[in-house]
Amino acid sequence: MLVSAGLLLSWPSSDRKAADQPDTVESSQAQTFSTEPVKIEEGLLKPVGKSQKDLKPPVRVVIPDVSIDLPVKVAKVVKGYWEVFPQGAGFGLGSAYPDEVGNQVIFAHAREGLFFPLKDVKIGQKVIVFTQDKWYSYTISDIKVVNPNQIEVIAPTDDATLTLYTCSGFADSKRLIVTAKKS
Repeated sequence: MLVSAGLLLSWPSSDRKAADQPDTVESSQAQTFSTEPVKIEEGLLKPVGKSQKDLKPPVRVVIPDVSIDLPVKVAKVVKGYWEVFPQGAGFGLGSAYPDEVGNQVIFAHAREGLFFPLKDVKIGQKVIVFTQDKWYSYTISDIKVVNPNQIEVIAPTDDATLTLYTCSGFADSKRLIVTAKKS
C-alpha cells in the first residue's frame, strides 16, 4: 500500500490554499504542499528496529565546500505531506535515522541561506549530519535532476544513504537530488 506524501520546496504563498496548512502549533513556521505528491511506502513512515525513544534525528547538516550549515527539524507528515520549513532544513519523518541502515531524507528550499548552494556540490565532497550527541560523515556519490514524480529517490535503501532534496529547474519544475553514502 502506498501513502502519498508531498514535497514542493518553492511555491508562492499566495497560491497556497489555507487547507494545505498543517494543523500544528508550528503552522506559522512550517508549510505543507499538496501539489505534485511524492508517494512513499507506508512502512517508511514507521520507525523500524529501535524503539522510538532511542532514535536520534538529525539536528544540523553541514557541507563545508559550499558553505551550507543549517539547523534541521523533524518534518512530520501532515495530511499526507511532509512539513517544509521557511528557515532551516527538514528531516523527513519516516525516512532512516542517521544511525540506521536506510535512506535518510533531508530537504530545504532552494534559497540563499538554505539549499541554494547545493547546486554547486561535487561528487566526493563531504556532508556531515549531526544529532544531539553524535556526528556522521557522508561522501557525495551521485547528483541528478529528476521530475517531481520520480519518487524512487526517497525509497528505502539497503545501505546507509543520505538523500538531500531541493527544487531546481525553471519555475522549480525539477528536483535536485544529491545522494551521499556513509563514510
